[in-house]
Amino acid sequence: MIRRLKIKFVCVNMAIVVVMLGAIFAAIFFTTQRNLEREGVEFLRQAAANPMQLLLPGERQESAQSPYFFLDVAPDGEILAVGSNSYNLENRGALGQILALADSSSDQVGILEDYNLRFYQIRTPTSHRILFADISSERHAMDSLAQGCLLAGAASLLIFFFISLGLAQWAVRPVEEAWRRQKQFVADASHELKTPLTVILANAQMIRDSGYDPTQLPQRMERISQESGAMRTLVEKLLDLARADSGIPPRMRGKVDLSQLVNDRIMAFEPLLFENGHMLGSTVEEGITLWGSGSHLSQVVEILLDNANKYAAPNGAVTVELRRLGRRSCLLTVASQGNLIPPQLRRKIFHRFFRGEESRPAQGSYGLGLPIAQQAVREHGGKIWVETVADTNLFCVKLPLRQSAGWFQH
Repeated sequence: MIRRLKIKFVCVNMAIVVVMLGAIFAAIFFTTQRNLEREGVEFLRQAAANPMQLLLPGERQESAQSPYFFLDVAPDGEILAVGSNSYNLENRGALGQILALADSSSDQVGILEDYNLRFYQIRTPTSHRILFADISSERHAMDSLAQGCLLAGAASLLIFFFISLGLAQWAVRPVEEAWRRQKQFVADASHELKTPLTVILANAQMIRDSGYDPTQLPQRMERISQESGAMRTLVEKLLDLARADSGIPPRMRGKVDLSQLVNDRIMAFEPLLFENGHMLGSTVEEGITLWGSGSHLSQVVEILLDNANKYAAPNGAVTVELRRLGRRSCLLTVASQGNLIPPQLRRKIFHRFFRGEESRPAQGSYGLGLPIAQQAVREHGGKIWVETVADTNLFCVKLPLRQSAGWFQH
């Protein structure tokens, strides 16, 4: 699929380039051709008024003259006078043939293809003057222009082809990464669901076994109950992640008192943190409100506090801070003392099912909490990241203080 997408991208890009280059070169070619024709006709028109191109004293020739000659013809077709700036006009037979071809045309201006001549004729009741100008140089210039356009077009297409290949690699890379992560997500989810199912089936099979000791029934049932609960928790997290991916419905958005929300979540987690031996401190600036989903923002705070509770060092401090950043945004930080997150893992911890420690499954974590929080923060136009200071991990959430519902309409 990715390969077909790259090929389609290159083909579309090259088709656009071909059309654009074709239009540009065609415009250049036909514009130049019309300009040369117009200049050639203008030259003949001026030459008709002054056939011998005599210059007045002190007058300079403004442009180079094309080879031309003229014929003055009587009403009965007799050639009365001839003149030229370059041609030898002694061959009267050839002049007669040229005159017959031009005289048979009713157009004032025309071209004699066999002789590479452009003619311009002026008819009056008493005279008929025809001027002929050589257009070989004009046609040679157009042929050279056409060859130049073809060579430039071929070179440009070759260059654009390689540029398109590079752009295709760059443009498809996010799709390729998303496809890879989706496949990894499906594999990880299948693995996480397979483990408790295997335990449940194994215990159920042992209960059904004819040689099973009935005294072990409570233990087996408890094991089945634990694994079923773990699987239910995982499925609920997967559903939360799916809902986060689908966006926040407009009906769930409204004005949220973020200060009150953070205080409520701190109070809810305070007993749990105290029970696990963590010291809790908080600094929450009052009156911070924004437009969004209270349930999703509450879930973000819960995930960060739960993460701090699980991975803070024994007797380590957990600190929550909420403050304004100017007039347009606010910053929420949840800090916990403990093992520092290495720099190379600070992005990966927001990947789905990523585990930085082998102990996570035992702590009831599946690597889905932070991805859910990240998606919810993005839906509110914010960003989430992690920093380390001294012996403390800081999870930071920056949110815009927007007061308009329309800003969230995607």
